[in-house]
Amino acid sequence: MLSSNRMSLMREEIRQQPNVLDRTLRLELRNIEKLKKRLAVKPPRMIVLAARGTSDNAALFGRYLLEIATGIPVSLAAPSIFTLYGANLKFDDLLVVAISQSGESTDTNLVLEKAKAGGAFTIGITNESASALAELADHVFLVRAGREKSVAATKTYTGQLLALYMIAYALGANLKTDDLRHLPQWAYDALRLENEIRERAGRYRFMNHAVVVGRGVNYSNAYEFALKMMETCYVVAERFSSADFLHGPIAMVEQSFPIFLFGPGGVTWPSMVEMRERLVGLRAETLMITDASNRAAAKLDKQTVVVIPAKLRHSGPLPDDLFTPIPYIVPAQLFAASLAVEKGFDPDKPRTLSKVTRTL
Repeated sequence: MLSSNRMSLMREEIRQQPNVLDRTLRLELRNIEKLKKRLAVKPPRMIVLAARGTSDNAALFGRYLLEIATGIPVSLAAPSIFTLYGANLKFDDLLVVAISQSGESTDTNLVLEKAKAGGAFTIGITNESASALAELADHVFLVRAGREKSVAATKTYTGQLLALYMIAYALGANLKTDDLRHLPQWAYDALRLENEIRERAGRYRFMNHAVVVGRGVNYSNAYEFALKMMETCYVVAERFSSADFLHGPIAMVEQSFPIFLFGPGGVTWPSMVEMRERLVGLRAETLMITDASNRAAAKLDKQTVVVIPAKLRHSGPLPDDLFTPIPYIVPAQLFAASLAVEKGFDPDKPRTLSKVTRTL
């Protein structure tokens, strides 16, 4: 149990995210331009992303971002193909990106090793410059988060999302570095919800199960929010896209069933608000994360909406919601940290878990 006199390391690291994002972007800018020149000479015909755990949720975001912004097909690696089945794949002209907070994920590193031997150009995203991953990759992006002490990853997740934006830029996406420079401030704006989130968490003290719903670029956040509640609060949390949820799982919804939604304005909003209306009709307990630029959210019951006090606007022809995942996960992280304390748990010490997990 966390002492009432001590702030959790998880909460401290959530608060560090604006500085981590700013530092990572500043120190990796030259690295981005170097990679951009390299990829312009020989663009990949396909991208494969390899990761586990929270990093795998970042990879899921990367799939949406890279396909939307670059038009290059993206696949998520299945490490068991190599570690259990010993398969040999053809990696010619592929870009393979491995994502690992520690850089010591055994199976993720094996994917990178096999890909490199098979002719792929490889990139590593890690928080540890002296890791095995950093040694293996042809090109490395460092998440400048400092040591992450809490078992539940927070600042490394958003740092990984930022690195994936940088890779998209290096691949020729119509992203402006000025847009990326807004992300630290937007994360800071989301942190302004901390007291509100702490108060709202008390309502969910006895929650044992939940569903998290996101779509498009925030689908990965549905996975990450659910994972944080499972890790720190021991809540059985399922995650779905709004489209998949309507194809069967909605049948389990009953009165007061807790459902959390990511609801940015833009192309995913109509389907998300339609689903929310169905859930309200079923008398479910809903809570939606959105932001001040989504004017349609102002029509919703304020008790069921968390509004980030920032207008997440950007330049260029990219979708309206493309830069929402980093600020949107911050209230979710704060909620998990707050709920754990409400339940009498220490979010820094999830039972049976350790910081580095090695699997084959």
